[in-house]
Amino acid sequence: MDFDVVDLPDADHVTEGEHAPNFTRPLVNDEYWEDASLTDLLDESPVVLVFHSMDGAFPATYAWQELAEREFEQYGVQVVGLSISSPYEHKRTIAERGIEQYELFSDPANDVARKYGIEHDLDGMAGIEEPRPAVYVIDEDRTVAYAWVAEEWPEFPDYDEIEAAVDDL
Repeated sequence: MDFDVVDLPDADHVTEGEHAPNFTRPLVNDEYWEDASLTDLLDESPVVLVFHSMDGAFPATYAWQELAEREFEQYGVQVVGLSISSPYEHKRTIAERGIEQYELFSDPANDVARKYGIEHDLDGMAGIEEPRPAVYVIDEDRTVAYAWVAEEWPEFPDYDEIEAAVDDL
């Protein structure tokens, strides 16, 4: 598979030390989905919020394979994804990728990415956007303890840095 690396424009995105914007969207697991908010999740534990490309795209597949190999549960955090994919697509992805330990927010209108300042127009697809890849480690007070946002496509975070940020909570 050939692809070009594309520099993404600068983004005025949420950074470390800022409050993570709250949102409510369908949260999908391997059995069902229901509306949930970020604060609902934070009532239980800190959250690693992973913005990813639409389900089936190779960057999303790679990211979830890498995340599944790590044992974030040992740190007492929830890892959740968010993309423009529908709840139906998320259910299929969870089953096909064997990532039943994770839940995925569905945000087809990409409104949450806009709140975080990480919306990205897809090249060659008029009117279609998705979040640029990003990872936020959010403590129970909704403060961003760690933020990584892609500056090019495709680009992946340093998963060891994410794990270190979670360990520091």
